[in-house]
Amino acid sequence: MRGGGHVPQEHAAEVTAAGIARLAGVGRAAVSNWRRRHADFPKPVGGTETSPSFALAEVEQWLRDQGKLAEVPLRERVWQQLTAHPAGAVAALVHAGCVLLLVHERPTGWLERAAGSDERLTAALPAALEEVLTARFGADRAVPTPTAAALGPSAPLLRGAAELAAQLGARQAFEFLLGRHLDANPRQYTLTPPGLAELMAALAGPARTVLDPACGTGGLLRAVERPESLHAQDADPGTAALTALRLALHGTADVRAAAADTLRADAFPGLRADAVLCHPPFNERDWGHDELAYDPRWEYGFPARTESELAWVQHALARLRDGGTAVLLMPPAVASRRSGRRIRADLLRRGALRAVVALPAGAAPPYGIPLHLWVLCRPGPDQRPGPELLFVDTTGLVPDGGRDKMPWQALRTAVLDAWRGGEEQPGVSRSVPVIELLDDDVDLAPARHLSAPAAGGSAADLAAVGERLDRTLRRTMELTPPPAAPARPAPRPLTTVGELARAGALLLRAGGAGTAPPGEPAAVLTEHDVLAGTAPSGTLPDGAPEEPVLTEEGDVVVPVLGGGSVARVVDATTAGAALGRNLQLLRPDRTALDPWFLAGFLRGTANQRQASSYASTATRLDVRRLQLPRLPLADQRRYGERFKALAEFEDALRLAGRLGEQLVQGLYDGLADGTVRPE
Repeated sequence: MRGGGHVPQEHAAEVTAAGIARLAGVGRAAVSNWRRRHADFPKPVGGTETSPSFALAEVEQWLRDQGKLAEVPLRERVWQQLTAHPAGAVAALVHAGCVLLLVHERPTGWLERAAGSDERLTAALPAALEEVLTARFGADRAVPTPTAAALGPSAPLLRGAAELAAQLGARQAFEFLLGRHLDANPRQYTLTPPGLAELMAALAGPARTVLDPACGTGGLLRAVERPESLHAQDADPGTAALTALRLALHGTADVRAAAADTLRADAFPGLRADAVLCHPPFNERDWGHDELAYDPRWEYGFPARTESELAWVQHALARLRDGGTAVLLMPPAVASRRSGRRIRADLLRRGALRAVVALPAGAAPPYGIPLHLWVLCRPGPDQRPGPELLFVDTTGLVPDGGRDKMPWQALRTAVLDAWRGGEEQPGVSRSVPVIELLDDDVDLAPARHLSAPAAGGSAADLAAVGERLDRTLRRTMELTPPPAAPARPAPRPLTTVGELARAGALLLRAGGAGTAPPGEPAAVLTEHDVLAGTAPSGTLPDGAPEEPVLTEEGDVVVPVLGGGSVARVVDATTAGAALGRNLQLLRPDRTALDPWFLAGFLRGTANQRQASSYASTATRLDVRRLQLPRLPLADQRRYGERFKALAEFEDALRLAGRLGEQLVQGLYDGLADGTVRPE
């Protein structure tokens, strides 16, 4: 242990079966098998009977002895120490974030205190942290100074976090740990996707002072370019502290964060911000309706109990300077619910609401709903109301939908072009006179006011689809496999993927939540892409430290969930894409294994069945148990050529199916909307 400290057994890091699987790069089924088959596998030291935990040090040693682990990566070690913290992961993250801020702001101060034992370190840290936290956040702050007693169990974690900062930088180290925590607890946090956060910040425009009154983990404020001061508020103290640390490590802006219920206990009543960005909680009934009836923020009308979102809208307007801009993410029902029509009408009459943007389903949680963006400006005392409201509908830009396929650059371009005064696009954008909207309903849903474009495209477009379908069908006929030659099954010596991996004939890597290096956007090969045979469609967030697994030509990629019989060989056009979640990569040594031979035998139905484990809701494939025959390389290549030909035939069939569906739907739509004649 560095510094001569000692970690009591009750504070030693523990790891679950899922963590062991991550350490070894295998599925959880493999860990269960190890526990059953190996009497020397470490015994549980905690957890429950159905979800036991194990001592991390014992697990690491066992994996090394079995040849399943060469060295635990520093990131993994720090993460396991964080999750094993007796005060919980959030408290551990706050402690680590405080030390990372000290490392970032005053590196010599950390080095001086880290030179001694763990006991000396935790005794000396509070004074140093108090100094740096006060300098960064002020005396009244959301990040409390940890006491020496609270830091005691954190000493190994803090040393590891500082070591990680030396490798990656303090900001990247914190982003890695926070990102892992968010991935591990998806139901505890409502996150705004980075692409959407960047769009909202761009709509708000350049701003020196920015507020997010429902900040969550700070994704919206993190997207603001070159602010001077950032103000954040969240009802949860732990979340507010994490956001403050994240923003302080991200840039040089003055950060003020508060932990309190925004509508009931506004922490910034005197603020007049240049911009407000907000992803408020939706459909809240207990937002303070009864006790806030006479609040001065309700300039446009007192919101009904069922209209919590309109309370957030008016709070945002109340915290803007005259002429400032607010951008809020809203559920679509707010645009048309009868209970909110009077407030919507007053927002229009006074020129506060400037644009309503419909996003595709999958743009943000809840992912099944096509959410809206409201863009508002606080009218000045001498400002005349705007005569028009801009409607933008981007739902047609994502015909297939789905969060993994969101074309953020195209969405951003379409929305910003419309907002900045570009030409109206039929079915996409239109400015409507306010007087036309002030009817009994005041319905502000963009679909109500935008004429739909021809869904199937023009007749010329449909003709082009038909020609491409004709060529694809001809190609499919050429690729149709010849009649199968019968053969009598004969026993063949078999090996498994696990044995080949131990022998060095192939490398196994698991897909996961990698992140792109700064300035180097990387596409992600998703589970859907592999199953559908399409190009990489996912994206990686920028700037965080976890390195993705990048594919190379000749790799074999296998989905591990769902029980489907699929294996894809990476070609030159797909090489370089990052490996997505629930995918396993097999990189064969080309001098010993032919990739197409490997992929073909892995796709066998019986092979997949015997290597699968079954839970109550899903089937998981243990790739190490998949079998293939032991054959000379020349024989492998003969099989590989046939498997490759089958894959080309399969791709042609898929393309023909997609083109056929596009042509049929286009003709239905064209006949229905009159753009195609029935002759």
